[in-house]
Amino acid sequence: MLALRGMATLLSFSSSLRLSTNPNPSSLFSLRSNSKTFISISKRISHRKFILYNKRNNGFSTSSSAVATDSTDTAVVSPIDKESDEVVKERVVLPTNDSSDKLLRIRHTCAHVMAMAVQNIFPDAKVTIGPWIENGFYYDFDMEPLTDKDLTRIKKEMDRIISKDLPLVREEVTRDEAQKRITAINEPYKMEILESIKEDPITIYHIGNEWWDLCAGPHVESTGNISRKAVELESVAGAYWRGDTNKPMLQRIYGTAWENEEQLKAYLNFKEEAKRRDHRRLGQDLDLFSIQDDAGGGLVFWHPKGAIVRHIIEDTWKNIHIQRGYDLLYTPHVAKADLWKISGHLDFYRENMYDQMNIEEELYQLRPMNCPYHILVYKRKQHSYRDFPIRVAELGTVYRYELSGALHGLFRVRGFTQDDAHIFCLEDQIKDEIRGVLDLTEGILLQFGFDKYEVNLSTRPEKSVGGDDIWEKATSALKDALDDKGWGYQIDEGGGAFYGPKIDLKIEDALGRKWQCSTIQARLALFTRWLSHWPISLVDFNLPQRFDMTYVDSNSEKKRPIMIHRAVLGSLERFFGVLIEHYAGDFPLWLSPIQARVLPVTDIQLDYCNEVTRKLKESGIRAEVCSGERLPKLIRNSEKQKIPLMVVVGPKEVETQTVTVRSRFGGELGTMKIDDFVSRTKFAAENRTFI
Repeated sequence: MLALRGMATLLSFSSSLRLSTNPNPSSLFSLRSNSKTFISISKRISHRKFILYNKRNNGFSTSSSAVATDSTDTAVVSPIDKESDEVVKERVVLPTNDSSDKLLRIRHTCAHVMAMAVQNIFPDAKVTIGPWIENGFYYDFDMEPLTDKDLTRIKKEMDRIISKDLPLVREEVTRDEAQKRITAINEPYKMEILESIKEDPITIYHIGNEWWDLCAGPHVESTGNISRKAVELESVAGAYWRGDTNKPMLQRIYGTAWENEEQLKAYLNFKEEAKRRDHRRLGQDLDLFSIQDDAGGGLVFWHPKGAIVRHIIEDTWKNIHIQRGYDLLYTPHVAKADLWKISGHLDFYRENMYDQMNIEEELYQLRPMNCPYHILVYKRKQHSYRDFPIRVAELGTVYRYELSGALHGLFRVRGFTQDDAHIFCLEDQIKDEIRGVLDLTEGILLQFGFDKYEVNLSTRPEKSVGGDDIWEKATSALKDALDDKGWGYQIDEGGGAFYGPKIDLKIEDALGRKWQCSTIQARLALFTRWLSHWPISLVDFNLPQRFDMTYVDSNSEKKRPIMIHRAVLGSLERFFGVLIEHYAGDFPLWLSPIQARVLPVTDIQLDYCNEVTRKLKESGIRAEVCSGERLPKLIRNSEKQKIPLMVVVGPKEVETQTVTVRSRFGGELGTMKIDDFVSRTKFAAENRTFI
């Protein structure tokens, strides 16, 4: 194959999100194979569970503690009963590339078979690279744009090749021989890849005597080892060669491949469920948010219902931070360009920042991050060692330039609000502060229904700043805090930032997908904040020196503090998108933007409905009246809008000053006094339960 195992780094519009789980319906899973493992707290396990949405539980966890899960091997997929939306009992175990060498070989060979099929049908197509990926494979071609009909033709040709049971034969050749063969068939991309291969000899894989490719393997023994009914071509996307926008746009064909037809059906079912949960569709259907073309791409408009959910998220976040000893900050959205010169951003990341504004002969810049602002707040006065730890937190909106092709719903935007916090502390306080951050992180995520995490500890890279002693102390503190917490974790040797070790946490949603949210970084030589969108550059500079951050120690000498940066949710926009997909828009009662909808049987009861709604609102229940249609349609519309509680009012209810209540999760609750309904609703909301 043209690309060796580590060469599958070509970027495309569909993979540019760099999410741990790609939410694109045409490619629901991460396009980058993830070699990191999920470690169980109690023991290492050999599989993970992809359990589809259970309507009775609404995807909501009532667990009081979190666990770290394992993702190295298999996934369990529960099919959906389309009639009832309930999970049925039959489960199909889906292997992964890590757990099944057979599956990896099948997917690798499918990429070759697809490339052969494309060139059989389109002789002028030039091949580039074609790796296996998390749930299948892809191959990039330099050719005219493809259509869905073309994919059908290509799949039919693949079936023919598979049926011929052609052997996969490995051949070793000299570099000169490889160059001659590539020149003979006029494959310029192959030649470029050959030049990037440093090891000799060069390996080639043949499919029978009909087609060959540069490849390191592995493959199945013959095409007959592939089940035609377990392979499907999914989509076509544009991808720049080598991820460079100045290079040719290629046609990337995505496919999925499994060991048998049963696994393929389970995967497609899972994919269909993920599509049903797509936050972009649900955001429109439920009137939660939009991105307006007239305002520009990547700029989120929070609609009233979405704004209510955001308000709840923010209040939850603020309350727990105040309880844990953080001081809340609000800082400006712009600053003098000189601030970003001091931080180094203008020198290193100008392409990710918006143009400067000239205001009264001075240049100002929209902020791409919050860290320098928190440093300025720290520097407003001289600090003593007795002041530590100092904890500050902010829901700060930042602005970063993203190519239009990289924008994706709430997951990749140009303006977003990060839940940034910084802890300034002494060396001997690192462990306790990190442990406190882990507890805070768990406390917040559990409230939103996330209790399964992947945890990775990244250690000192080859290029780094700071002495061995402080690196060892900081890394040990992070390890000790994780061990103290009881969370299993995987060590990513050399994967830390050059300015300090870090802990990354991914949350698992109702479908078993992993989402990067929380990051904890110990900044030894304080660099710049990045999360989700911000690139890292291993450059030897640091903010404490640039900003001259100091404190006075017990010997009255000035020292530089340790700075711990952490984010729990990542950004509110992205976290909201994850929440929408986790709950499929069917938020639990306490989080639902409208908790109760009051429905009159006829307009005659409308006055009483308004009175009921007023009492509900006065009691802190988010309620609204909906009328103007026949009652069955009002109920159907409320169901479609995923309203947790429907309060039906007819002549009898008006006469007895009662309401009849229907719950999405509990069914018919019967007739009750308004005060009783208020009490039950408030109790359920306050205790994060259902009615």
